Amino acid sequence: QVHLVESGGGLVQAGGSLRLSCAASGSIFSFNVMGWYRQAPGKQRELVARVTNGGSAVYAGFVKRRFTITRDSAKNTVDLQMNSLTPEDTAVYYCAASIITLGGDQEDYWGQGTQVTVSS
Repeated sequence: QVHLVESGGGLVQAGGSLRLSCAASGSIFSFNVMGWYRQAPGKQRELVARVTNGGSAVYAGFVKRRFTITRDSAKNTVDLQMNSLTPEDTAVYYCAASIITLGGDQEDYWGQGTQVTVSS
């Protein structure tokens, strides 16, 4: 079993910054991909950014160089630094991971989500 625990959400004014962190624990051999998704009220969950085991990062178009995803393979963590936030960034942000377990299986996991609210 693998657990993803997010932290760092909250309320911020437009133009401000937040840093989200996700820590993974459990029967982890290695990671394929770790990333962040978000879901706003009434909308589908969408990719924000993800990073591969090799360090290659992919960002959604709406990020526009405002966010940076970083990963610490030794600590099994992935962070999302979000700058220049706008009210449109308000959503629940979810950490996600595709892992290889100690048993050799590939499994996907989600965190419980952390609320990010940006006021105008």
